[in-house]
Amino acid sequence: MDRAPIQGIEVFLTIVQEGSLRAAARALGVGPPAVSLQLKALEEKMGVGLIIRTTRRIELTEAGRILFEAAAPAYRDMTYAVKKTKELGTSTTGTLRLSLSRGAYMTALAPVLEQFLADYPGIKLDLSWNEELVDINRAGFHAGIRLGESLAPDMVAVRITHPLDLVFFAAPSYIEKHGCPAHPRDLLKHQCIRYKLPTANQLAEWRFVEEGQEKLIDPSGRIIFDQVAGVTQAASEGHGIGFSLRATMQDHLEAGRLETILDKYRRDLPPFYLYYPEQNRRLECLRLLKDALVSWRDRSV
Repeated sequence: MDRAPIQGIEVFLTIVQEGSLRAAARALGVGPPAVSLQLKALEEKMGVGLIIRTTRRIELTEAGRILFEAAAPAYRDMTYAVKKTKELGTSTTGTLRLSLSRGAYMTALAPVLEQFLADYPGIKLDLSWNEELVDINRAGFHAGIRLGESLAPDMVAVRITHPLDLVFFAAPSYIEKHGCPAHPRDLLKHQCIRYKLPTANQLAEWRFVEEGQEKLIDPSGRIIFDQVAGVTQAASEGHGIGFSLRATMQDHLEAGRLETILDKYRRDLPPFYLYYPEQNRRLECLRLLKDALVSWRDRSV
């Protein structure tokens, strides 16, 4: 298949629109000889003359008229597409699509959201809450927010939180009825609400830190959720003990529906990161969001 000589066609269209080779050269920012050579090369490529040169003006041959009438609208469309594409890299308007978990939203994005939307009224955030690990390229997202341990190695990753506060909790009604575990091994005698990792399709491990060493237990549980929100809700109803990021159940704590337990043995999780493919680095909307998230990280304790 023959490739269209785009550069030569651009020169040809400019000659026609400007009315002369010299004027076209000025418009293109090159010398007249370069324009003449480009036109000659295009005519040789086409195998037919396109322009009749006279001392006062230019006229199109029949072939030239055909090419101009067909190519001019297409070139305008292509020029417009290039313009809009370049604007996307510098524009503070548009829609930014993000994939993130509920915990990532509440921990990292929610604290900056009100101010960000006020500062940049032209930016829309299209948010997809998903506990599963998502291929953001294939799914059409500009970026995502996930734990550092879950990131693909080929992504640009920017830390946007400090290490995360993981807490274990139960409802006051459950503690009153079944007692409060004093040590992680006591959980083996309790009903624990389990969380199943959607991507791995396996139960999340219960890990604790004792005397500087991380330990693992496998408590029983008759209720299993594939959403963290289900764990906190069921625990608030008195059905058992659960664990989650503090931010995802802070409202339950403040309302007295849940209280933390085993704080002495809890461990931190790695921070959340904003991540995106290298080709999205120059998106202005994404840069602005990144700066807002990093600024909040640096201000927070």
